[in-house]
Amino acid sequence: MKLTIIGTGYVGLVTGTCFAQAGHQVICVDKDADKIKLLKSGGMPIYEPGLEELVKANTAAGRLEFTHSTQEGVERSDIVFIAVPTPALADGSVDLSYIEGVSRDIAGAMTGYRIVVDKSTVPVRTGEKVAETIKRYCKAKVEFDVVSNPEFLREGFAVEDFMRPERVVIGVSSQRPVAAMREVYLPYQAPIIVTDINSAELIKHAANSFLALKISYINAISVLCELTGGNVQEVANGMGMDSRIGRKFLDASLGFGGSCFPKDLSAFIHISAKLGYDFGLLKEVQRINAGQLDRFVKKIMDTLWVVKGKTLGVLGLAFKQNTDDIRMSPAIELCQRLLKEGAALRAHDPQAMEKARAVLPGVTYVDDMNEVAVGCDALIVATEWPVFKTLDLQRARQNLSHPIIFDGRNLFDVAEMERLGFLYKSIGRG
Repeated sequence: MKLTIIGTGYVGLVTGTCFAQAGHQVICVDKDADKIKLLKSGGMPIYEPGLEELVKANTAAGRLEFTHSTQEGVERSDIVFIAVPTPALADGSVDLSYIEGVSRDIAGAMTGYRIVVDKSTVPVRTGEKVAETIKRYCKAKVEFDVVSNPEFLREGFAVEDFMRPERVVIGVSSQRPVAAMREVYLPYQAPIIVTDINSAELIKHAANSFLALKISYINAISVLCELTGGNVQEVANGMGMDSRIGRKFLDASLGFGGSCFPKDLSAFIHISAKLGYDFGLLKEVQRINAGQLDRFVKKIMDTLWVVKGKTLGVLGLAFKQNTDDIRMSPAIELCQRLLKEGAALRAHDPQAMEKARAVLPGVTYVDDMNEVAVGCDALIVATEWPVFKTLDLQRARQNLSHPIIFDGRNLFDVAEMERLGFLYKSIGRG
């Protein structure tokens, strides 16, 4: 099928590329001319495992194109996907100006029937507003359908998630676009849920908020484990074997971050309040998440007594593994707090150092993770990159002025760290 994706961020670029990989003819649109030029030249604006290879292969095969013209994309496609940013505002609500602007652009370019699909994460009832906007600004007065098709992609695993989805949600106000949408997703052989637009929009926010709740729950349990000498990993394993609960998202840590969970949680709370419901449960999720980083910083401060004038090594800057995304990263916030306390930092991340330089200019960036500890008073693990598990611990002990490691991701075995002579502080393993 002929598809256009408007927006080439994490969602848009992955969506367009994976559709092309499935055999569809895809045009990716972005108003950022520099980004389009970069993509056309074979460059990549983001890091996502496997994505660069697929972009190059499908571009070479002629199934994937890039343009900064929305009109061109709309004219040459049957289905237009909206995948533009929906950033958070100061009050927790969502900035829908990009959605509104793209809806107007699509309306102005339409000369015949089109299916307009909202792929961006939006508040419930946004589909109604998109339909009103297109109807208002479409001079050709042609027929169209608006569909809600939320994404459920994990950064760092987005290609895998798209190519092997657990489910596809299609929200519609009529049955007219359903057959075409089923055809789009036919190559993926995934269960398809067809529902109304409002329910589809609620599914996305409800899912992300529940996952955030699950993370905060195990982080709260980690506090009890530290107070009692329990082991949060053993508790999580015991809980996770219950099929009603599952083991995923039960890893204690510094807390969740990134561009999705914090924003979507705030948005869902704000949406609920506008509808007249105080979603206190989700407010508590936010409180627990913020407190988790506070507790970790306190653990560092209590152990080192004085941070000012000390040099600390930091492993990890991205908000999670397999990405260069530092938006709302707990690791970045941790670094900012330590710098404010007067510490000097040496840091390494497999992918995120270039982006981190813009927000952490006073940090020394180290290319080799095994060199981060040189001259440091302590080493901190802030992101769960699998490669950090291969850290040369003997070398780290020799490089550190004092053999102290603060592990915010529970990557190492407690007994092994004690055997090696480290003062080892992790999360919820008292």
